Amino acid sequence: MVILGLDPSLSCTGWGVIRAEGSRIAHIANGQIPTPAKAPMAQRLAALQAALGAVIAEYRPDRAAAEEVFVNKNPQSTLKLAQARGAVLAACGTAGLDVREHAARLVKKAVVGTGGADKTQVQAMLKVLLPGVKVAGTDAADALAVAIADAHLAPR
Repeated sequence: MVILGLDPSLSCTGWGVIRAEGSRIAHIANGQIPTPAKAPMAQRLAALQAALGAVIAEYRPDRAAAEEVFVNKNPQSTLKLAQARGAVLAACGTAGLDVREHAARLVKKAVVGTGGADKTQVQAMLKVLLPGVKVAGTDAADALAVAIADAHLAPR
């Protein structure tokens, strides 16, 4: 089972692809999709959707997983996150992928063992779970964590 983990964001969406066979997981690829901050919103969303579509076409995942939406204190940030998630979900939908959503605390618990883990703890555990992996950045690390959590939490 090939799983695409996603950490949607308008500024930089992280993605990570793993193979899950039973309780074993293996890294396939990871990366980040930045969008230019000064570009018009429609262009940023189109670029995000197209770039993720290319990732999906290249790695051909069986399903995708993303963190559930959370509400920021800043309504403007929440709206931008929702728009980026829309572009990400549209790319997955266009490819016919089922997208499973997991709460951030559940992702952290599945990867680290505690839902209150911070980003450095998650990244340290990724090095244990995926030895030798070169992670493209923090957004890609979060996406790999989502994929790993999905492999452990979701039925096959």
